[in-house]
Amino acid sequence: MPAISLRNCFLFSMLALTLFVGGATTRAADEPAASKRPNILLIYTDDHSHRSVSCYPEAWDFVKTPNIDRLAKRGVRFAHAFIGTWCMPSRATMLTGHHQHGVNSMRMVGQYPGSTYDPAEAPFWPKVFRSEGYNTAHVGKWHTGTDTGAGRDWDWQAVWNRPKYQQNSGHYFYDQIMEFSGKDQKTETKLVRGYSTDNYTNLAEDYIRGEHREEGRPWYLWVCYGAVHGPFTPAVRDRDAYPNVKIPIPKDIFPPRPGKPAYMQDINFWEPGPNGIPQLAGGTFGGRTVEGARCIHGNSLFDWVRQYHQGVLGLDKAVGRLVSALEESNQLENTLIVFTSDQGFAWGQHGFRTKLAPYDANIRSPLIVSMPGTIPEGKVVPHPVAGVDLIPTFFSFAGIKQPWKMHGHDLTPLLKDPKSKWDHPALVSFTGRNYGKDTHRIPDDPDQHYLNDVPWYVSLRKERYKYIRTLVEGEIEELYDIENDPEELTNLALSKSHAKVLQAYRRALIAELRRTDAGIVDNLPTIKRLGD
Repeated sequence: MPAISLRNCFLFSMLALTLFVGGATTRAADEPAASKRPNILLIYTDDHSHRSVSCYPEAWDFVKTPNIDRLAKRGVRFAHAFIGTWCMPSRATMLTGHHQHGVNSMRMVGQYPGSTYDPAEAPFWPKVFRSEGYNTAHVGKWHTGTDTGAGRDWDWQAVWNRPKYQQNSGHYFYDQIMEFSGKDQKTETKLVRGYSTDNYTNLAEDYIRGEHREEGRPWYLWVCYGAVHGPFTPAVRDRDAYPNVKIPIPKDIFPPRPGKPAYMQDINFWEPGPNGIPQLAGGTFGGRTVEGARCIHGNSLFDWVRQYHQGVLGLDKAVGRLVSALEESNQLENTLIVFTSDQGFAWGQHGFRTKLAPYDANIRSPLIVSMPGTIPEGKVVPHPVAGVDLIPTFFSFAGIKQPWKMHGHDLTPLLKDPKSKWDHPALVSFTGRNYGKDTHRIPDDPDQHYLNDVPWYVSLRKERYKYIRTLVEGEIEELYDIENDPEELTNLALSKSHAKVLQAYRRALIAELRRTDAGIVDNLPTIKRLGD
């Protein structure tokens, strides 16, 4: 049965009839039904934790994101989403439908964030949408090779190409060198002033209202916001927001961290500060391209958390503007809106002030999907899902056959019934700076095996448990009961009472690696088992 038919019993608009008649087959661009195919708007933020969105129960009490919350009220919120582990591989997944270990030819070259890929070995799926009659567009941060796919994958782009303009790669918020390109394949480069979040929203809003696209064709628009990436600079208008921020001090902000792998005993981005409030060690944010950035308000954990959440306010305003543009142009009910981020960001949890690591505090993303009149409203999906699941879902909604084997699963059944049965685990694959065939074996070079002190790992989340396998010879495994231990403080892999659960999840991880053609599955390092 074609995957698209899963929607037939709950699509009540003309869109439903169109998709039902067309099934999962491809369509020519000049068919009369083409205009009824859904638009897709993917709003993609950066380093944006689920804790910073107020409709998530894990958000701190002071957090207010009314526009994103409204999107959740008019759609489906995913409680546990794992989109990626850091900026570049997460975006590679969004372009290929593959985990990092399946993106062949992608690699880091030269000075960070220099990178490249071969489009013949790593084709990007928006090209397929173009061939099937969709307008495709991309606005904002580009972080996946110097080749943005202009004229090949995209009909129109307005992007900040970080890998290409390395001297500008730290300008997340102001004075960005941006590339503008259209169907003629000519690229115009401009220095763009102003706050980047507002600039991207202006460009995306104009596109939604009809600029830079062919009327009568459905469209796919990917908007990539740089906020709230470090150094988390908020718009000037928001810098007085959230006075007197206080949060609970994470229990394991300082080592030791019993039950965790050896590398976790050395993670220590924080130090004791005045009045018992931790402060960032060294006093500055240590990001590769923004080295030496200081917090606007001070250097305590509370100061940094305040500044970070002030940056989120700009994103919330942006979401409100884009949704309003859809409403005012009568496109809201025919547009699938997806709001998510490349990954989350830890603030003190497990000693971190970064992403990368396998814990929810570091990498768990918000994920909200809305299409009023088509999918349920105000519902929550309890099942863990992965970033690779989004791409098959887009193909399903568009009624286009998948062009190659995808690693993810179509989320349509969960969008139809958020509490329906879901047997698919959420796999997370972290292989540092390496991609595709270069991940089949662990490199001897520590600079390739570790990224910002975090070694390669693979993890699997299904139902209430998370299993983590650190890819270091002789290292322990990790198993957490997320339902009863959401902070991931107690490693049940070291408990004999959970031996059967551990074995089951170990087998499930191996099976998922094999299903997704991960070459490293036959070269995994040995595990330090209980009693060794």
